[in-house]
Amino acid sequence: MANSFHERLKDRQYAKRKKAIAIVGVVLLLVIVAAGIIRTDIFQKKYIYPYPHKEIVDQYAASYGVENALVAGVIMSESKFRQEVHSPRGAIGLMQLMPDTAKWIAEQIDDSYDMEKLHEPDTNIRFGTWYLSSLEKEFKGNEVLVLAAYNAGRGTVHSWMQEYGWDDSFGDVERIPYAETREYVARVLKNKENYQKLYDDR
Repeated sequence: MANSFHERLKDRQYAKRKKAIAIVGVVLLLVIVAAGIIRTDIFQKKYIYPYPHKEIVDQYAASYGVENALVAGVIMSESKFRQEVHSPRGAIGLMQLMPDTAKWIAEQIDDSYDMEKLHEPDTNIRFGTWYLSSLEKEFKGNEVLVLAAYNAGRGTVHSWMQEYGWDDSFGDVERIPYAETREYVARVLKNKENYQKLYDDR
């Protein structure tokens, strides 16, 4: 009788172990399938690196001599392509332009300034792309310095260059003093790489 009880107990324990192993196997299979789906270009384009307003980006990137993927990488980092976004500091739209900066840009390109138009993709991308182009000229095409200036301000970056002895070849993102700017530059560069890979933008 005792042996029979122990045998039934062992059978139940064995059945539980088999069930647990089966569940783990199913979960692992689902994880593998999900990971494979996530890595596909279709999934990446739709859910991780979407590209609304690509035609506008292409147009102004070509006009101002800026890489398409860099503009897309900035927009993704700044607003995730949400045109109505406002930052706590007051930055507006897709490329998160500060009103004062946007007003200055409008003067440089001989355009009228209307803060409400900064919510419109065409105006926001045109102003933001021109600004990137301006920074590229100022920092001689050094993307690390350009992006740092886009985030922290051109004056701040010039002060870092003077204080730390950086020149136009500077490329060590980890040496950027502000954590927010350091993380921003790394994120945009990663976004740029992925937009290049997915959309073959240069």
